[in-house]
Amino acid sequence: MNLKNSEQADLCLANGNFITLDPDKPRAEAVAIRDGKIIGVGTNEEMKPLLGDKVKIVDLKGKTVLPGFTDCHIHILGFGAMLNMLDLRGVKSIEEIKEKVRKEAQRKSRGAWIVGHGWDDSILAEKRLPTRWDLDQAAPDNPVTLMRVCGHISCVNSKALELAKITAETESPPGGKIDKDPETSEPTGIMRESAGFTILNLVSLGDEDYTSALKLACKEAVAKGITSIHCMPLLDQAQDFQGRAFQTLLMRDELPLRVYLQIPEAYMSSIMNLGFYTGFGNHQLKIGAIKIILDGSLGGRTAAMLEPFSDDPENRGILIYDEAKLREIIKKAHLAGFQLAIHCIGDRAVTVALDALEEALRDKPKKDHRHRIEHASVLNEYLIQRMKRLGVIASVQPPFIVSDGRWMLDRVGKERAKYVYPFKKLLEEGIILAAGSDCPVELMDPLMGIQAAVLRQVTPDYTFIPEQRVSVEQAIRMYTLDAAYASFEEKIKGSIETGKLADLVVLSDDPLKVPANKISEIEVEMTIVGGEIVYSKK
Repeated sequence: MNLKNSEQADLCLANGNFITLDPDKPRAEAVAIRDGKIIGVGTNEEMKPLLGDKVKIVDLKGKTVLPGFTDCHIHILGFGAMLNMLDLRGVKSIEEIKEKVRKEAQRKSRGAWIVGHGWDDSILAEKRLPTRWDLDQAAPDNPVTLMRVCGHISCVNSKALELAKITAETESPPGGKIDKDPETSEPTGIMRESAGFTILNLVSLGDEDYTSALKLACKEAVAKGITSIHCMPLLDQAQDFQGRAFQTLLMRDELPLRVYLQIPEAYMSSIMNLGFYTGFGNHQLKIGAIKIILDGSLGGRTAAMLEPFSDDPENRGILIYDEAKLREIIKKAHLAGFQLAIHCIGDRAVTVALDALEEALRDKPKKDHRHRIEHASVLNEYLIQRMKRLGVIASVQPPFIVSDGRWMLDRVGKERAKYVYPFKKLLEEGIILAAGSDCPVELMDPLMGIQAAVLRQVTPDYTFIPEQRVSVEQAIRMYTLDAAYASFEEKIKGSIETGKLADLVVLSDDPLKVPANKISEIEVEMTIVGGEIVYSKK
């Protein structure tokens, strides 16, 4: 075979076990790459005519190769910033929180902010939320804000309340709640939803701080085999949207993965006025959906529910947007050519979101809109059928099954629990599932997510709604080909096919062959983005 130089590979991965996700060629032994794209998929012998004199050949020695993973819901700037915050994941008591805050105050100068994250009241010995008075004992002279693991509740101290000018007379902001003592009306330091953002917005970081944080976080991502991310805003607030950091890394040629940048609703009008819409950009960095947070979290009992929480009978959660206002925003975005990504944890939030989407689609029908419900945690049969009829994508987070499964029956009861993260049912109905981590809420680890979706195992002795398990192949698609579909990119990535971008992850073992409970132990050996090796274990 005589080939022109332009048809010859500059990189060849040989002697591998390629799981392509291409139904016409599901397995391969070698892949040839040129100028960042795949130009050949087949056997070692079939690739030989594509190998030029200067080709680099990587002998995989039987290692397994998948399409590069996509994390479809990640707050990567938040993750990067939190790498420098006080880490409270796994703390077992408020006393332990206080001790960590006390040590941090000793390390910092008087008046400097102490910002932490990751505490989880469901595992605290005191079985309550920490308050301002707890934190005042630990750091009376430093403003403190500590985010719950879900990111939807914060605990702050008196100094932070003082700086925010929050007193007994201060009313809760729209879409949030300032908890107050029932006898004195004094703020307790518990800030829910947008009230917590009010405090965190006082903590200022510069452009270079965000850029450095993003660079560090991206390095962690590619080490997990992630080649693309659907990046959610840091706090979904206008002042915390740091698109400049992504552009800076791109200009410096230091952005090692591909970014589908979700735009906070607060920036929607500005983006529209510039004439942009979903898909503007290039394969490395492009504008994605308009992101709307409609409710809170199950862990914090702020998810908007049709019926009260089983363990909090007076509470149906928080609907952050007025329904009329939400319909107006969604219709405006839809008409302007934007995909929508709507955070909906509770079934009431899903209902309200689908109502608004249906109205927008009725006014301007669009078959391939690919609007997304982010999380879609608590559903029911009626909502699933509506999602199917409207063609809505479910952007889900499999690690939630494990972390939330410990207390989910208490929170929603046995009957509603049957429709919590009902992945198998959604797939059976033909609804596209795109998977992510919601990092830093959960660990940024697609292999761990695949295992969670396959096993739904909370502890060795407890499986959460086992009838909703999916196969390994289905779980892999959620992080690859179906993830690409969720960003209108299934024709250029998500599977290993000739003509697609050479985004690949090399694994130590085959997830289709190892025991399901060992999938999370598989190691990422190499990550390739656009034919460039951006991570190597060696």
